Amino acid sequence: MTRILMTLLVSLFLTVPLAAQEVADAPQSDRSATGGAQTLDDILARQRGEKIDDSFRSGATGDPDSAAGAANQLGTLGGASDSEVWRALRYGKGDVTVSTGGPEARVLIQDGGMKWLQFRKGPLAQYGAYLLGGTIVLLALFFLLRGRIRIDGEKTGRTVTRFRAIERFGHWLMAGSFVALGITGLITLFGRKVLIPAFGHEMFSTMAIASKWVHNNISWAFMIGLVMAFFMWVMHNIPNKTDLKWIAVGGGIFKKGVHPPAKKFNAGQKMIFWSVILFGASISVTGLSLLFPFELPMFAKTFAILNQTGLPQALGFGDLPVMLAPHEEMQLATLWHSIMAFVLMAIIIAHIYIGSVGMEGAYDAMGSGEVEEQWAREHHSLWLEEVHKAEGQTDGKATPAE
Repeated sequence: MTRILMTLLVSLFLTVPLAAQEVADAPQSDRSATGGAQTLDDILARQRGEKIDDSFRSGATGDPDSAAGAANQLGTLGGASDSEVWRALRYGKGDVTVSTGGPEARVLIQDGGMKWLQFRKGPLAQYGAYLLGGTIVLLALFFLLRGRIRIDGEKTGRTVTRFRAIERFGHWLMAGSFVALGITGLITLFGRKVLIPAFGHEMFSTMAIASKWVHNNISWAFMIGLVMAFFMWVMHNIPNKTDLKWIAVGGGIFKKGVHPPAKKFNAGQKMIFWSVILFGASISVTGLSLLFPFELPMFAKTFAILNQTGLPQALGFGDLPVMLAPHEEMQLATLWHSIMAFVLMAIIIAHIYIGSVGMEGAYDAMGSGEVEEQWAREHHSLWLEEVHKAEGQTDGKATPAE
């Protein structure tokens, strides 16, 4: 059941960019009056962004076998007129020969690029901004209503080691690089719309070049930190029955004095962990395909697997395309990379809030690695018991704070 649900989510996420681009098939137009050529209805439908049956054009790319000779009346060089040659190039049917480069070098015209650009400039930027802005507004409202989550009990003055130096290094390596990647990614996406009007073309050019260099190189630090985090904490983030109790009372976040039992990571932190691992891995894979253009195509194969499950068809998307031009693979990679990044940025903003101004004592866990014993007792009581048991201590004895 879990695998089915995960496949459903993946199918839904992967079809978001396509759903924004594809619409229902329009009825075929009567082209008898135009001799099979496009009609006014075709032109108007295309201007409205509707999908039309353009097989009457895509197939009209010339027929050398039945064409008149080049020296004869109405003859064409090679059996194809200029319009037929350009039509063949547009629909990927042209016989293109290049002296260098792979299949991508033989693509001279790719209509899908306009759909990609429109989606990137429109829904992606718009809803991405709404997501990040809405997250910040909700957190601000929550802070005004709930205030900072304080340590309820009396502080003991003793501390407990929560994270070792290597764990904090892995965390900050991943966190710091992700913040840099998020900022540089936003500069790239919103540069033309926001930064050029504000700072001018020359300033944005410098910012864009620097952002690209930072984004491409710091990405390796993020991937290393992601791998470190996974192997250091995966065993602590396996769900268990205790998590249900934590979820049932909202982790005590919404009501003062409520402290559900939890081990080293509570249910909320486990959600953060798996979000970072899964979304971060997806961002990393698509990022690698962008770092090495045309070398790591993945969407055609992914769509083929999803089509076999029947989920896209059940969701009303029909069969996903399994024949993609090299440039389409890159365009889908950029869209998916950005969508996953927006979702993860919203999650991390909430994580930063609760780990800083949102909760007293939380930052110490990743700051110095030492937390107040009373904080550990209120938020991770089962973990504190395990620590005391491992150290042969009774509850109430820990390292005095200096």
